[in-house]
Amino acid sequence: MKLFFYWLLAILVTLSAVVYQRKTGPTYDKNVKITIGQQEYSFRLIRSHGGNTDCKIELDIPDSGISGVIYYRKYPARDNWTSTEMARNGSCLVGYLPNQPPAGKLEYKIELSGESGKFSLNEGRPVIVRFKGDVPAAVLIPHIILMFIAMLLSNLAGIMALFRHKKYKVFGFATLATLFAGGMIFGPFVQKYAFGEFWTGVPFAWDLTDNKTLFAFLFWLLAFLMNRRKERPVYTVIASLVMLAVYSIPHSMFGSELNPETGEIIQGMINLPLYWFSVI
Repeated sequence: MKLFFYWLLAILVTLSAVVYQRKTGPTYDKNVKITIGQQEYSFRLIRSHGGNTDCKIELDIPDSGISGVIYYRKYPARDNWTSTEMARNGSCLVGYLPNQPPAGKLEYKIELSGESGKFSLNEGRPVIVRFKGDVPAAVLIPHIILMFIAMLLSNLAGIMALFRHKKYKVFGFATLATLFAGGMIFGPFVQKYAFGEFWTGVPFAWDLTDNKTLFAFLFWLLAFLMNRRKERPVYTVIASLVMLAVYSIPHSMFGSELNPETGEIIQGMINLPLYWFSVI
């Protein structure tokens, strides 16, 4: 029963962290709602686009009397806004944002027009979309699965260590192994395909995603080494808490960003008031 309780608690904590990541990460779709006349519409605005194609923006609006315009500009250059009309395709309005180099960003906003007037999505606040290269599924899927397993095992090992369960060291080692494979092996390959660099964390740059992965790995390496010859569960508990804190940082926040003036990929810093407004 105790082991079942440990697993159940670890799963609940892990799933909560995953949901939090999905709701706060700056590259996950932005959910917006708007009421036009008597009809309420819900949309998902894209904030990440991979590959060499233009970024497709599609809004399901069956009312043929409603049209739309997309306004966009490079981020963070703050150039003048460029507008493009959305075309109707059946029940949807469709528009495209021009493809950008890997780590390039555009901010865009959408204005809808109908018989009852004009309506701005997301209360007129722009949404930022980051472009990236196409990451093969053979690289991306193992990375995602291994990182999820590492988080689950980290929570499990930490809970077991807290209650002095004799197998906490076994799951601690499993955490270290999966975190190394998912974050330190597959992670750099994902980064290479997406943004052209294997590693953009310290000592080469300050990409937060790479740095927080390295930070969590070093703490788990320390926990493993400190428990090799003697039981020191406190190190495992600390490593587990560090891993949980790392996952509480929105994914891809302060990630790779293309400097539109120099063409160099730098560690980006999204304007915080704009970012948090877009999350709410």
